Amino acid sequence: MDTTLALDESQPGLSQDLAQAVRAEQLSSRTVRTYQHWITQYLTYNDLKNPRYLSEKNVRDFLVYLMKRLSLSRAKLNQAREALVFLYEKVLRKPIAVASLNP
Repeated sequence: MDTTLALDESQPGLSQDLAQAVRAEQLSSRTVRTYQHWITQYLTYNDLKNPRYLSEKNVRDFLVYLMKRLSLSRAKLNQAREALVFLYEKVLRKPIAVASLNP
């Protein structure tokens, strides 16, 4: 699924909010692509529900899924975690407890 479509389908304007946060944080284009990938995967995993209404449990469930079902490496799992932390803290301004995100 197209990243912009997935973002905006889950929450209208989310792709623009993400782009604005990326500019503010001055992230590299490679980091941006990686974050977009993991955020899209997370939203797709949660049936494109608005991330504002998803909880830390949803994030943790997604990370456990990545670890156990897809057997992702620790580095890839950390990328996914960091992308979701960025989504919640920088884009949605809805802080999540990072310590509780360890699956």
